[in-house]
Order: sequence, then structure tokens, then C-alpha cells
Amino acid sequence: MQTKAELDLESAAAVLKLLGDKTRLTMVKIMADHECCVCEFVALFKMTQPAISQHLRKLKDSGIVKESRKGQWIFYSLNQSSPYYFFVQTVLSELPSQQYKLEQLEAEGKRISCD
Repeated sequence: MQTKAELDLESAAAVLKLLGDKTRLTMVKIMADHECCVCEFVALFKMTQPAISQHLRKLKDSGIVKESRKGQWIFYSLNQSSPYYFFVQTVLSELPSQQYKLEQLEAEGKRISCD
């Protein structure tokens, strides 16, 4: 894991701009604690797969999230080796838990619907 580094204002502004979108901010908050598949976000946000994939692409391109492949499925999580990790964690620590959203998905039988 990376040590805490100071960000320049331009980098901090870019990260905050990405997190300024409510959907992306919620996704990152969830991924801080849980690995998620695109299909889970589709069900959670009631958005199309291409729309969710665009949000994830922006987060991945910035290095905030990472992906890992499990068979044919790709799962996303917060990238702990990102230079922005500690900054993002500081922002996320001020936000309410989103665990209830995952619990609701599980109750609906949609927690991992990409098997």
C-alpha cells in the first residue's frame, strides 16, 4: 500500500470533479468496502449498462478504482495503490454508509446477478 502523499491543487480539483457526480461518488463509497460488478450497479442505480460502464471508465482511467477479472466478469473496487487513495478516503470518511443499498439489492436477489 502507498504512503500518504500531498496532492497538487490541479490533481485534487480533477479528483473532486470526478467525485462531484452523485452516481460516481456513491459508486466509489460502495467500492471502498465492497467489490462490485457492473450488473450490480445497473440494478442499484436503475441505469443502463453503457451508462454505468462510462462512469466506471472515468473512475478507472483516473486510477481511483481498479478492476479484477473473475472468469468472464469484471469486478471493480477502490484502488489502494492510487496516488489519490488517501485523499479519496478522506472525502469518503465524511459520507454516510451506503451498505443499506447493497443489503436492499441482496434482499431483491440482485447482489451478484452476473453468475
